[in-house]
Amino acid sequence: MPPLHTALLQSSGRPGDVAHNLDLLAAAARDAAATGARLLVCPELFLTGYAIGADVHRLAEPADGPSARAIAEIATAHGLAILYGYPERAPERHGTVYNSAQLIGPDGIALANYRKTHLFGCFEREWFTPGDQPVVQAELDGIRIGLLICYDVEFPENVRAHALAGTDLLLVPTAQMHPFQIVPEQVIPVRAFENQMYVAYVNRVGAEGEFEFVGLSCLAGPDGVVRARAGRAEQLVQAAVDPAFLAEARENNPYLRDRRPELYAGLT
Repeated sequence: MPPLHTALLQSSGRPGDVAHNLDLLAAAARDAAATGARLLVCPELFLTGYAIGADVHRLAEPADGPSARAIAEIATAHGLAILYGYPERAPERHGTVYNSAQLIGPDGIALANYRKTHLFGCFEREWFTPGDQPVVQAELDGIRIGLLICYDVEFPENVRAHALAGTDLLLVPTAQMHPFQIVPEQVIPVRAFENQMYVAYVNRVGAEGEFEFVGLSCLAGPDGVVRARAGRAEQLVQAAVDPAFLAEARENNPYLRDRRPELYAGLT
């Protein structure tokens, strides 16, 4: 199975301007595909912006809304899958909005939709409802992809649940802000190592409302080594997710095999 070339789009786009952000996404998809990428990962709430307050209700869309259709066309045109963050209006629950991420395949078909389960701070709790499905997965080029969003990955239970479910590559669109750069710098490589998976952590960057996003997007491997790292500016970086290396790492690292689940019941 060949490596999955993965591109990380570190950008905050233009808050409140969905059309502009779709144009940015189309340009990034073109550039990523030109260098052989099969997957493009965007930040949390990339479609609309993060610090949009009450506009979240105006800008929210269903998972199969017009922006999803536009992104499906972009994915098809460039032959790569796209993971993007957006505020999801839930038709089954009137007025409910989730902080969501959707993965569209290279054929334009929606592969997975995830609703953030752990909301961070008063801002998110005011405008969003937490999701209740901890493990959402999809298959792309033979690689099992899992989805989390930002704060979710800071709970080791979430990532371990993905490891036990067989996730090979965990995609984490994020809006990580100052002063929590310890997460991209240290937590993400450790999560990848202790759970024997690749983790793609893709952040916003720069000032937005009351927040200052720290960038530092990265793709970490199962050996805890960062394969690609962005800086503090708008940037598109790439790295390969290698199934052969992942299999070798899992064979050599006994963490998951040496677990004793009978001792952990008290954790819940």
